[in-house]
Amino acid sequence: MAKNIMIVDDSASLRQVVSIALKSAGYDVVEACDGKDALTKLDGRKLHLIISDVNMPNMDGISFVKAAKQLPAYRFTPVIMLTTEAGESKKHEGQAAGAKAWVVKPFQPAQMLTAVSKLVLP
Repeated sequence: MAKNIMIVDDSASLRQVVSIALKSAGYDVVEACDGKDALTKLDGRKLHLIISDVNMPNMDGISFVKAAKQLPAYRFTPVIMLTTEAGESKKHEGQAAGAKAWVVKPFQPAQMLTAVSKLVLP
């Protein structure tokens, strides 16, 4: 059975690039356009990994990760932050919220898939 990965990013083109890379690696993908949209899609279905942008309208990635980690079904779901933010303070904020990895844009799909394969839940 394929593993489900959620992509949260306000850029449709970026979601598409990530989605194509993940689908070609055999994953199923759930897309959300911001943190608020993503929370509505955390409906109890099993997610093996979440990939989230940091800077988004309505609800940013770090607030979204904090909120997702409050939900029992997603407390242990690994999160990769995919962002243009390279600053240490943002990284620490992301880690404190529960992010397991930090991938800076622009990224190579292969680099992202390596991080995904290391973190995706069994």
